Amino acid sequence: MDLLQLTYDLVSIPSVSYEEEQIAAFVADRLQNRSHLEITRIGNNTIARTQKGADYRVVLAGHLDTVPFGDSKPIELSPPYVTGRGSVDMKGGLAVLMKIVAESTTLPVDVTFVAYAREEVKRVDSGLLEVKALAPQLLECDMAVLAEPTNGFAEVGCQGVMRVELTLGGVAAHTARAWKGTNAIHRAGRVIEETVKFGYREVVVDGVAYRESLQIVKIEGGRATNVVPDELKMTISYRFAPNASPEQAYAFLNDLFSSVLNPDLGDCLQLTESAPPAGPRLLDPGIKRLTELTDRGAKAKLGWTDVAFFAEQNTPAVNFGPGEPELSHGANEAISEAELEECYGVLWQFLENCPPRA
Repeated sequence: MDLLQLTYDLVSIPSVSYEEEQIAAFVADRLQNRSHLEITRIGNNTIARTQKGADYRVVLAGHLDTVPFGDSKPIELSPPYVTGRGSVDMKGGLAVLMKIVAESTTLPVDVTFVAYAREEVKRVDSGLLEVKALAPQLLECDMAVLAEPTNGFAEVGCQGVMRVELTLGGVAAHTARAWKGTNAIHRAGRVIEETVKFGYREVVVDGVAYRESLQIVKIEGGRATNVVPDELKMTISYRFAPNASPEQAYAFLNDLFSSVLNPDLGDCLQLTESAPPAGPRLLDPGIKRLTELTDRGAKAKLGWTDVAFFAEQNTPAVNFGPGEPELSHGANEAISEAELEECYGVLWQFLENCPPRA
């Protein structure tokens, strides 16, 4: 398999979240004639794995979906680059994993390639959760590598994600007699102040620096132009370091806004979505070995990935894939042949020497 051509082929298949059927079928079809692979389709998820009976199994995982196209570059194969939505996040990584599993007959370990749907949307819709519910044995392994774009670094752990809806109440009145009411929108000033004051907090976990952020991402309020608003709703996004559980993160937000919330006016803070973080696990032999092979050291994953899914199964997992992560979801997504080949080389060398020594 030519990595640049395969990346282009994958990018050329539209696969916005919930529309992954065509690309899942393409992956299965390209691997179907490999006699050493057992292919399984579960919904729009494709799993290909070897069954050598080795003592060590590595899951190589990547998501099939992309965010909507928007103003992204045209899809082009212009050697040594592929451009277009999904080239970085993460069809370049998928191409690397497909090539590895297709050529894995000489590896001393068993490998499971998991190409799964719906990573870019609500976690409850994740294809990994679908596979776990219907065939959990397919995800059993000693270690997992998520081929998220990391620019060739081993990005360890991941931050947790929390979204809450903060509701502020008020008392409606005619704007000609505004003093008779309480303006819910005006009350939002203190919430904004607390959020801005939080800034971007650095938290070091096991020597790895994660950077937390708190952002108001949506505000809705107001009934009519001549009515004092009696309700405002804010959606607040919190990215938190892996030294806290989702329960602790929610408790922190409650404490942060407690001085603002007035239950008598109907104020409340409601959890709408959360995904747990994952610790760096730098002492795990596999993660340590892969980090050494990159010659770049380990970095914190400043975002959420499915390393957290594997952490919930108590399975060591690490993010390692081709492409500059800052290009993800942007208009200028592009990935080079050199990035693809470097990632392939490091992963192949890692798998050739598994299981890693403790």
